[in-house]
Amino acid sequence: MSRDAGLLFSKYDLRAVIDGQEQAMYKEIDEIETSRLLNTGTEDWCDYLETKYRLEPLALDETSIQVDQSDAKLDVSGDPRRFIFDRSQPFYIPGTEVSFYVTFTGEKDLLRCRPSSWKTMFPHAAVQEGMLVFTYATAEHNAEEVKRQFERDLGLTRDFVGFVKNDVDPFNDRVRGLAKSRIEARKAKLLKDQGMVASLGYPLRRREGTPTSYVVPVVRKKLVEAPTVKPGTPPYVSEPELESARYEEILGTLHNMILAMERSPSTFSRLSEEELRDFLLVQLNAIYEGRATGETFNFEGKTDILIRENDKNIFIAECKFWGGPAKLSDTIDQLLGYTCWRDTKTAILVFNRDTNLTTVLDKIPDTVKAHPNCKRPVDYRNETGFRFVFGHRDDPNRELILTVLVFEVPA
Repeated sequence: MSRDAGLLFSKYDLRAVIDGQEQAMYKEIDEIETSRLLNTGTEDWCDYLETKYRLEPLALDETSIQVDQSDAKLDVSGDPRRFIFDRSQPFYIPGTEVSFYVTFTGEKDLLRCRPSSWKTMFPHAAVQEGMLVFTYATAEHNAEEVKRQFERDLGLTRDFVGFVKNDVDPFNDRVRGLAKSRIEARKAKLLKDQGMVASLGYPLRRREGTPTSYVVPVVRKKLVEAPTVKPGTPPYVSEPELESARYEEILGTLHNMILAMERSPSTFSRLSEEELRDFLLVQLNAIYEGRATGETFNFEGKTDILIRENDKNIFIAECKFWGGPAKLSDTIDQLLGYTCWRDTKTAILVFNRDTNLTTVLDKIPDTVKAHPNCKRPVDYRNETGFRFVFGHRDDPNRELILTVLVFEVPA
């Protein structure tokens, strides 16, 4: 009985393959066009790169093993048990080939790699798309011997898959972090470069032929769509830290004002949504010197609260009484309709009068995350507040912050 040599599993060193994946990812990051890199959120780049460069571990589906047989001519010139006059020439006898088909999932190319831990011989099999084929040729009808050889090879393959997984899993666990560190380092350098050039005091020369749209590269391993910048997107302008500080300051001011409402129920119990908003505006204008406006036209509608500094919107907010998840989702749509491309700091102030506050707080996270423009939640330390990153309605790569603050208004 002889075995079909098939395809040897140990052609490439797996550690070298993993290092190659890492270096290929770094190369792609370093070659991303500047404006495209800066105009797209870091987490979006990480989503793309993690999907593209992570290695899908191998797994065998031993519940779906199938077997087949076919006629074969066996060369027995090397069999010492047989009397053959000239062993230098092939000598064929009728035989049977038995093939076992084992389904697998994961990266097909990993079957060509040699894992770092391996203490025994490598299994042999033909590799098809999603299938391993173990073939054995015999001149006898000895089912037990054929089964014994297959089960031995299956055991070797099972061990092989486990050793590959031990090498691949640590890389997959860190690939997103590696991508994020490289992206953030390159973004930081590019922003410093821009700042240095801007400080020279001369207009920045526009480079001819700079692309405004991008072609998604075809990836051999995975077809993954890279983040693209909408044609006509303005060049990236670094957002001053002052704007983020102002945003937190405004939210803190509003929080303190509404806490004052909660302590004076008789004064505020009969106020309508608009009257509550007007009270907030009066207080905000006392702090921000008349720059806070209500029902102000911005982009496609009128927003409840808008604060501008130096002709730039630094805060846009909507005020709503709690009316259930559907109303909150509609309010998000309304707020996104008010925000133009450069507006990045928004809020929704939810006033609750008639519903158990715990019930309201339980429903908000899932409702917001279910919105099609929501990209991810952000850690926000506020007992009755939540924060999320959203994609702009017309440009998903342009990110804005949405903070939802919930307040118990006296009834």
